[in-house]
Amino acid sequence: MESGYRIQWTDHALNEFALTFEYLEINFSEKELRKLAFVIQKALKLISINPELFPLSKSQGARRVIVEI
Repeated sequence: MESGYRIQWTDHALNEFALTFEYLEINFSEKELRKLAFVIQKALKLISINPELFPLSKSQGARRVIVEI
């Protein structure tokens, strides 16, 4: 069983994530939402295993990931 670091989301990140999905639910298909969810889960798994794969934000002191679908 793989284990990794615990991912801690900021309140701002959770709010932005919720707003993004609300927008996507209105403007995109269920298929596109599932694809995005898969890509996000994959990125979260990579972050938890090796967070240094992604750059550290100098202004926030947190790691940021940009995913492409």
